Amino acid sequence: MKDVKVLGPGCSRCQATADMVRTEAEKLGLDVKVEKVTDYAAIAGYGIVSTPGLVIDGKVVHAGGLPKPEDVSRWLSE
Repeated sequence: MKDVKVLGPGCSRCQATADMVRTEAEKLGLDVKVEKVTDYAAIAGYGIVSTPGLVIDGKVVHAGGLPKPEDVSRWLSE
């Protein structure tokens, strides 16, 4: 199971990112646990200054703006 964290204040872009992760994981047949992290101190702890941020299995893979679905798919497959 992939552990995914969506870092951000809970804005519409953050929700869209979380939805995209779930959609791409379903296409790949992967189980994912998606956690939303809204605490600014926790977000800063990952070195993220622009949200939404995306952390997969402890590795920061994206920060700032909506990621592309094909990128999310690739990151989940790694």
